[in-house]
Amino acid sequence: MVAPGSVTSRLGSVFPFLLVLVDLQYEGAECGVNADVEKHLELGKKLLAAGQLADALSQFHAAVGFARITGLSHRAWPEMCFLISLLSCGLKSNPSENEEKEAQSQLIKSDEMQRLRSQALDAFESADYTAAITFLDKILEVCVWDAELRELRAECFIKEGEPRKAISDLKAASKLKNDNTEAFYKISTLYYQLGDHELSLSEVRECLKLDQDHKRCFAHYKQVKKLNKLIESAEELIRDGRYTDATSKYESVMKTEPNIAEYTIRSKERICHCFSKDEKPVEAIRICSEVLQLEPDNVNALKDRAEAYLVEEMYDEAIQDYETAQEHNENDQQIREGLEKAQRLLKQSQKRDYYKILGVKRNAKKQEIIKAYRKLAMQWHPDNFQNEEEKKKAEKKFIDIAAAKEVLSDPEMRKKFDDGEDPLDAESQQGGGSNPFHRSWNSWQGFNPFSSGGPFRFKFHFN
Repeated sequence: MVAPGSVTSRLGSVFPFLLVLVDLQYEGAECGVNADVEKHLELGKKLLAAGQLADALSQFHAAVGFARITGLSHRAWPEMCFLISLLSCGLKSNPSENEEKEAQSQLIKSDEMQRLRSQALDAFESADYTAAITFLDKILEVCVWDAELRELRAECFIKEGEPRKAISDLKAASKLKNDNTEAFYKISTLYYQLGDHELSLSEVRECLKLDQDHKRCFAHYKQVKKLNKLIESAEELIRDGRYTDATSKYESVMKTEPNIAEYTIRSKERICHCFSKDEKPVEAIRICSEVLQLEPDNVNALKDRAEAYLVEEMYDEAIQDYETAQEHNENDQQIREGLEKAQRLLKQSQKRDYYKILGVKRNAKKQEIIKAYRKLAMQWHPDNFQNEEEKKKAEKKFIDIAAAKEVLSDPEMRKKFDDGEDPLDAESQQGGGSNPFHRSWNSWQGFNPFSSGGPFRFKFHFN
């Protein structure tokens, strides 16, 4: 004889409730599609009604197993977990006190899950998404494979501006529910809004594998594919060093998707890089600054703007950008080397600057250097001056001009100078030595500054 408060007695009192749950499951199976789940649920229902708990338990276990494998989902699956737990306890002919407590605990937990579900739905309907998430968190700690509740929580995360958390729930739902095209579509659109066009394309393809005629997925696929093709083409152009063409492609990206700020920022970041590498420092500084106004810690934009500042001889600004970038990525060798170079150039600028002597930019071509040299050499040739004081000043100026031409027209010497080392300054040479340009004006007499391949030939007469 079973005691009134025993587990089996309690199970008898909730049999109608359990049968309703199974009916809910069975209805889902009829609408759904899995014949194995349908068969096990129907048989389990009959056995439960007959009081054959052990056999019913076996059938329900089998139904849940098939459902999990095939991805079939229904709103009553969580309660089935509790049903199985209760049956497991009820099968004991002489349950212990702990087993009795466990069974009662499961019954209470089932009621609690129902209450939380109702509260979550009410909160969602009231647009109180934070509260809904709190309720759903508690339910999903127990009912971890409930696809519908995960989809509901994903919607809440989207409303709360937490798309990555929504993606996590939707990915789980796409595995728990069979042919879940809606989940794949939402995942793809969320990745797209985050600026991850490659993952967006991958997820929307999964949607089309399940239903190639899915209208929203197909329309989204065309949009993502077009954008993806533009970005891939732009990156290939950058790898080939075709920076002007790459800039044009990224401008097309911004026109193709003007409504998502992430693509505009990323496109400007890459255009900033193109201008920097294409030796267009003014344009690079302008566009990099636009990016950094929105993302002050953008390391790529900081590095590219610093390089542009170096070309513009704005060494303090370059140092500041490199130092900011290093704070966010201290292991980046390019940043470290750039910072050291900027510091050397700043120190060097306080001494003799060959670019300034010739009045050319740091990215000047050799022809520009030679042209500037010829003009200045003719202007400052000492023979042009009669006053002794002016002649001495011209001699010093002429020597500096000749030295600047010597360094900047020689690729190896120019590279040393660009790296912050003066190849004609004994102090900057590790091996010491003398400066070959520290000589008197007499040693330059007879020197023809226009003899380096130009059409001009001048002869100077010295007193």
